[in-house]
Amino acid sequence: MEPVFTSLRFPLSVDAGLKRVAQEPDYSEHVEQLIIQLLLTSPGERINRPDFGCGLKRMVFAPNNPAAATLAQTAVHRSLTQWLGSVIEVSSVQVQAIAETLEVRVAYVIKARGEKRYLNLEVAP
Repeated sequence: MEPVFTSLRFPLSVDAGLKRVAQEPDYSEHVEQLIIQLLLTSPGERINRPDFGCGLKRMVFAPNNPAAATLAQTAVHRSLTQWLGSVIEVSSVQVQAIAETLEVRVAYVIKARGEKRYLNLEVAP
């Protein structure tokens, strides 16, 4: 029997039927939500953790070229390893700058379950 797991759902919302903050019962979905939070948070945005975040949203405004995509790829990999290294093992990170968006693809393994997962995220201004 799998242990019971719950966390707050991201983005934060209210479950109207239960009249309380929505919860996330699936651990794999919780980990994916952690990754999205990390990637979309800019360093300095959280008061108690000023180093937390990747700053991917502001990278959208960088010049759209292969060098900028490589820089974003390095920043994503470093942030995931630094902040979520105890939860996931990053297999690969790919970032492409297409028009005014960044397409981010992350392959990772959830350490607690040995489960391989993929996250595709498109960040636009």
